[in-house]
Amino acid sequence: MKTKIIKYWKPLAAVIFWGASFIATKIALTELLPLTLIFLRLILATILLTSIAFYTKRDFAISLKNHGGILLLALIAVFHLWIQVTGLQFTTAANTGWIIGITPIFMALLGLFVFKETLNVIKTSGILIAFFGLLLLISHGDFSSIDLISNKGDFLVLGSSFTWSVYSMVNKKISLNYPPMMTILFLFLMMAIIISPFTINNAAINSVINLSFKGWTAIFFLGIFCSGVAYVLWAQSLKEMESTRVGAFLYFEPFVTVVAAWVILNERITLLMIIAGLIITGGVVLVNLNRSIFKKKF
Repeated sequence: MKTKIIKYWKPLAAVIFWGASFIATKIALTELLPLTLIFLRLILATILLTSIAFYTKRDFAISLKNHGGILLLALIAVFHLWIQVTGLQFTTAANTGWIIGITPIFMALLGLFVFKETLNVIKTSGILIAFFGLLLLISHGDFSSIDLISNKGDFLVLGSSFTWSVYSMVNKKISLNYPPMMTILFLFLMMAIIISPFTINNAAINSVINLSFKGWTAIFFLGIFCSGVAYVLWAQSLKEMESTRVGAFLYFEPFVTVVAAWVILNERITLLMIIAGLIITGGVVLVNLNRSIFKKKF
């Protein structure tokens, strides 16, 4: 029993870090532009993972063939993070937590339309239920109030949920011979290189120089804990436990986000939001029946 508890704290800690990442992002966005925030997060994560790789004597040998796949993943991941962080400028962290949770729905739909996978009645019901919960969430109960302007933040975050499903599907289909940790290290480095031309300028440099202690705390939390420590803990958990059992912890992530948004950001949490979120979660659970939840994350 004690051994199981020790194992469980790793995926739980990772999910707590990821759930709180939206709150840290909202804080950092008050002082930084989205691409600058992402760049700093990637640099810190790269430094941490490189240090761990050196300490554990990992092989840094580079395969150009593998890097072609990593470049493709990096392009998708950069776009994913950019629209997600941009969306957070216009919506709440709590809404973001619930909307991101709908990614497995897009995974199922991509499997249907792109890879000709089949959907049974249970999975189809789950998709419909989850989308109903999503509409309930972003409309605040009034479906006629939904429009692209007032709900642009929610739609951008929803778009990032779709791009993450695309990333996950591409990641499943390409073959990479790097160990998981080196894959994510090279991925982060490639992502930082891709966005560097858009972030290394006078405005971005000045914003970093003038970043407050609160802003730096948010950035360090995102880079070191969310993209660094959380990944290491998650990878260790996948080695020590069944992937389906580890993946089940992801269901707790939106709840972590909601509680943290309420406590730290003083966001208003309504009963309707909780109900909508539970409906989304219920739909996702139905879709994920008899399949492992895909691996995470940044």
